[in-house]
Amino acid sequence: MMRGRTEGTKPTSWKPSKAELEDAKGRTIPDVLVPGLDILFCGINPGLYSAAVGHHFARPGNRFWPALHASSLTNRHFSPFEDTELPLFGLGLTNLVPRSTASAAELSCEELGAGARELAEKIRNFRPDLLAILGVTAYRRAFGQEGAKIGLQEQVIHGVPVWVLPNPSGLNAHYQARDIAALLKKLRN
Repeated sequence: MMRGRTEGTKPTSWKPSKAELEDAKGRTIPDVLVPGLDILFCGINPGLYSAAVGHHFARPGNRFWPALHASSLTNRHFSPFEDTELPLFGLGLTNLVPRSTASAAELSCEELGAGARELAEKIRNFRPDLLAILGVTAYRRAFGQEGAKIGLQEQVIHGVPVWVLPNPSGLNAHYQARDIAALLKKLRN
């Protein structure tokens, strides 16, 4: 039985130990992906904390969940442990690179490029209305778009518009949750 889960109940938050974080290196998290989503959010890759608990954007201090609610894309502040409920709001989650690392800096350009090709296949197969990539530097490297800035891109993938948003990690000091929420509101409209 997974820690933080009791029989017949939803998982609850828990903090992984140092050993559990170390054990999470290279682990993957399942996509939250169904056909016809309004927005597919694409992270760079799972961090060790997220991989250890098995949920997207799970590290405390990550701005994804508060920004999602503040932008009115969800009706309340969801926990990372509720990530599988996002399709009820027309939202989904995936990553450019599936393997977890301590830092996105550990990813090679080759991995990011391969991830971009796999993401294009997911777009072709699942047909979301919009793709939102969370991390401008990763987007530039993965798609060869060196001059890309935050916002709507000229690039379209299989007919799906692409927005680039800031990485919501707590390590990104340039954007707070309210800043990301404001961008999500623009994206939504």
